[in-house]
Amino acid sequence: MPRHRIMPTGRESPFGEEELIVTKTDRKGRILYANDVFLRVSKYAVSDVLGQPHSLVRHPDMPRSVFRLFWETLEEGSEFFGYVLNLAADGSHYWVFAHATPTRDAQGHVIGYHSNRRRPDPAQVARVRPIYEQLLRAEAAAPDRKQGMQQGAAALNEMLAKQGVSYERFVFSL
Repeated sequence: MPRHRIMPTGRESPFGEEELIVTKTDRKGRILYANDVFLRVSKYAVSDVLGQPHSLVRHPDMPRSVFRLFWETLEEGSEFFGYVLNLAADGSHYWVFAHATPTRDAQGHVIGYHSNRRRPDPAQVARVRPIYEQLLRAEAAAPDRKQGMQQGAAALNEMLAKQGVSYERFVFSL
C-alpha cells in the first residue's frame, strides 16, 4: 500500500496496556520482523511490511527532527526512548512509547535494530503533543525539508537546554 496515499482520519487504532508492539529492522530501517500486535494495530499484513522501510507508519504530525535524533542515537550505538505517533494503513493513528536498541552480531557490530513499544498514558501524550506541535511549526517555517529538520532539531535542542535535560531524561519526566 503506497504510504503517500494514506490520509489521517483522526481515529485511534487502540491496543492494550499489556501489549507490546515489536519490530526488528536492518541497518537501513527496513522491517525484517513484525509481531502480531504491530500488524493488528498498524492494519498491515505481514507481506505488506517485510522489506519495507519502518517509515511506512510515519504519521505526518510526527516531527522529523525527533526521527533525526532517533537515528543519530541509534547510529551512535545507544538506545533510544521516545514518544511516537504512527499512522496505520487505514489512516487511523496510534501513539507509542518506543524503546529502540541496536542489534549486534557476535563481534559486536550493529547489524540492525530492535524496538519494543508500549501504549503511553494519555496524560503523557497530552504533555508531549504541544511540544511536537512546536517542533512541527519550526520545521514548517523553513524553505525546504532539510532546513526544516535542522530548524526542528535546533528548537528541540533549545527546549532541552532551557530545561537542562537530555531528551531521554525529558521523555522519562513526562
